[in-house]
Amino acid sequence: QVQLVESGGGLVQAGGSLRLSCTASGMIYSINVMGWYRQAPGKQRELVATISTGGSTNYADSVKGRFTISRDNARNPMYLQMNSVKPEDTAVYYCNADVRAYGTPSRIFWGQGTQVTVSS
Repeated sequence: QVQLVESGGGLVQAGGSLRLSCTASGMIYSINVMGWYRQAPGKQRELVATISTGGSTNYADSVKGRFTISRDNARNPMYLQMNSVKPEDTAVYYCNADVRAYGTPSRIFWGQGTQVTVSS
């Protein structure tokens, strides 16, 4: 069983910063691409950023220059540094990872989500 657990969400004022963390646990053989997604009330879940095992990153246009995704090594944990946050960044943020567990093929796992609320 593989689990992804997010932490670091909370309430922050516009212009402030927040750092989210995602830790994977379980019978993990390898982790490939990891990413952050978010879902605001009444909206579809959307990509925020992804990072490969080699460190290549990809960002949504709405967060470029403000958010930074990183990971300590090729496995975990993974972080999302959120700077200059805006009220429109308010959402539940989900960790996502392509994980190969021992004895199974790779599949996508999701965390339970962490709430980020930005006050104006």
